[in-house]
Amino acid sequence: MIIQPQKKQCYFCTTNTRVVDYKDAETLRNFMNPQSKIMPKRRTGLCSLHQRRLALAVKRARIMGVVPFTTR
Repeated sequence: MIIQPQKKQCYFCTTNTRVVDYKDAETLRNFMNPQSKIMPKRRTGLCSLHQRRLALAVKRARIMGVVPFTTR
């Protein structure tokens, strides 16, 4: 019998968050790796809708200077 790992629940769906805010840097950093790249959906466990919204929020935050484009 093969034991399948349980799927992660979407963070934004479980917290009932309607908008992914680009000004909330701490939440955005939870979904970025140490090189400041956006982690893939299979790693974060987000649903498709919130993964797209997260990517847009991270891109906006980078332009506004809230999160860095890259880290050293």
